[in-house]
Amino acid sequence: MILRELGDTTVDVHLVPDFFTFNLMNARLSHVGDTQTISVYESPMSGLSYLAKRIEDIVGASLILSVIALPMLIISILIKLDSSGPVFFKQKRYGLSGKSINVWKFRSMTVADNGDVVKQATKGDARITKLGAFLRKTSLDELPQFINVLQGQMSIVGPRPHAVAHNEEYRSLVDFYMLRHKVKPGITGWAQINGWRGETDTLDKMKKRVEFDLHYIRNWSVLFDIKIVFLTLFKGFIHKNAY
Repeated sequence: MILRELGDTTVDVHLVPDFFTFNLMNARLSHVGDTQTISVYESPMSGLSYLAKRIEDIVGASLILSVIALPMLIISILIKLDSSGPVFFKQKRYGLSGKSINVWKFRSMTVADNGDVVKQATKGDARITKLGAFLRKTSLDELPQFINVLQGQMSIVGPRPHAVAHNEEYRSLVDFYMLRHKVKPGITGWAQINGWRGETDTLDKMKKRVEFDLHYIRNWSVLFDIKIVFLTLFKGFIHKNAY
């Protein structure tokens, strides 16, 4: 009503945004029928952006898998020698738009929690095998997820996927938590290279992780992905909070 009245004047009009406006994601003008709208929460991955991201993932994952095929074979043999159980562990997690996907990992524990209650790994966790501790510390347990990337379920870069049980826990505790799923989950991400990986034993740690994830989504570009991959090589594999 105020804007309508000011439209009959020559004054400059500035809209002062509130907190809600700062959380717009990929905001743009659109139409629903004859009604003009502004998108509030929308994935940046559409049209040419989606194609560029998919090509980036296919080419990158194919090259990486060709390099890590032999190391993955060696790790598989060591897992079988280290403890009884399967080589791989598949856990249900949320993918794009909150759809359930099976994320592949090398088995690093003596248990395979995949239900309504999933306990996060902690320092000195007795469930972690001797080899598993090394795999988790160096992020080598994540290597099979490049298969998820080729399948189109994940991206090389994106918010790290959490267990479904953890999603259901934190979505009610952290504002805008589920917006992490406006893009495919990634093997590495902006939050991880900035130190927000591993155990989230406090709510503040999860809030910071989500904050960095949403920053990535709002500012996504191919160059941003390349920067994250480059930084991952130097500080994304090993972290003191990774157990």
